Amino acid sequence: MESLQNTGQPQYDVINQQDLEIKQDTFAKLLKMLDLSVLETLDEHTARQQITEICHQLLNEISRPLNLLSRQKIIKLIIDEVLGLGPLETLLADTTISDILVNNYDSIYVERFGKLEKVPVTFYDNRHLLNIIDRIVSSVGRRIDESSPMVDARLQDGSRVNAIIPPLALDGPCLSIRRFTVDKLTSEQLIAYGSMNKEIGQFINAIVLGKLNVLISGGTGSGKTTLLNILSGFIPENERIITIEDSAELQLQQPHTVRLETRIANIEGKGEVLQRDLVKNSLRMRPDRIVIGEVRGAEAIDMLAAMNTGHEGSLTTLHANNPRDALGRMENMVCMAGFDMPIHNIRSQIASAINVVIQLQRQEDGCRRITSVQEINGMEGDVITMSEIFKFTRTGKDADGNILGDYTATGVIPNFNNQLKLKGINLPNSIFGADFNMANF
Repeated sequence: MESLQNTGQPQYDVINQQDLEIKQDTFAKLLKMLDLSVLETLDEHTARQQITEICHQLLNEISRPLNLLSRQKIIKLIIDEVLGLGPLETLLADTTISDILVNNYDSIYVERFGKLEKVPVTFYDNRHLLNIIDRIVSSVGRRIDESSPMVDARLQDGSRVNAIIPPLALDGPCLSIRRFTVDKLTSEQLIAYGSMNKEIGQFINAIVLGKLNVLISGGTGSGKTTLLNILSGFIPENERIITIEDSAELQLQQPHTVRLETRIANIEGKGEVLQRDLVKNSLRMRPDRIVIGEVRGAEAIDMLAAMNTGHEGSLTTLHANNPRDALGRMENMVCMAGFDMPIHNIRSQIASAINVVIQLQRQEDGCRRITSVQEINGMEGDVITMSEIFKFTRTGKDADGNILGDYTATGVIPNFNNQLKLKGINLPNSIFGADFNMANF
């Protein structure tokens, strides 16, 4: 969920072919002179200083003169290669980039302000790209090779990484990085960005404080984790929170937080820990809140069971195109658990467990918006009934391609509003558009 204001074209560390050859030759000589085992024991500043000094000595020995700018670029690229992630360092330093998509060693795209663009940064060849991928995954105790050609990992800053290599990737290694937002967004910022209005912001604050179970639904890159971070920020500091994720991305600031992360199988095929295992274990850890980064499989049945047995105020996300589809996906995931349960019983579990579904969408102007907020009312026959409380109504586009529209309340006062009032959380009927509806009744 980013602002759409462009800050200008960034500068990348791109050098010409002659300077590239000098860089490669200098880098090879540097590796012969450096003791990498000793380098690992040094702090980053000292290591950078040593590498810079050696590089200056080596560059002084070459016959072709180098201008100051070329020299600085070559040294920076060498430092990035030794201490960092090579060409990716330039992109990771750009805070406007939300996704880095390496299709091939010489084809890299980024997402900035919600839109994709190709960048002039490249790796030298597939081997170079594969070395960087191996450095990323090995740093978190995972591996990638022909026997295990797909891997999920994360960078030191928490950014989510997915890599896939041949024989599955036909054109060479492929790398995708979902950036970790260092500066945690707030509901006020989302309102300023046009991702929601102040009434929705007031509402989502209230439902978290009121310990309602919330499901955030949306497509890939629609801002589900960002919104989950914001919702979890409303949880009082005196509550014990257990977070469960495939790859740790949540940025909870509360002091009483326990973070759990799944684990893949080792090289012998043992030691795998699934989200479902962690959900079951979390119930024995005396949680006040359970926050699941994304529910995507059989853990759905255990999550619903937790929500229905006293673990109120749970939060999670799910991939779906609209709130109704989100409930259908939840139903399918419960079936994946292998229980022979009638559909009516599954839907009844969902209807009684989840209170609110928030739908997100990344629209073509690059803005992530909350497009619908719906309450789950209960069951009518075999159908889960829902009431829309807020919605985004699209009205068109402006000359710059930005989507025009309004956030409106439907006039429906949620059934749980009285429950919130009993807990001392008073939402005025006016934020639901109820005063307007009554005046026109």
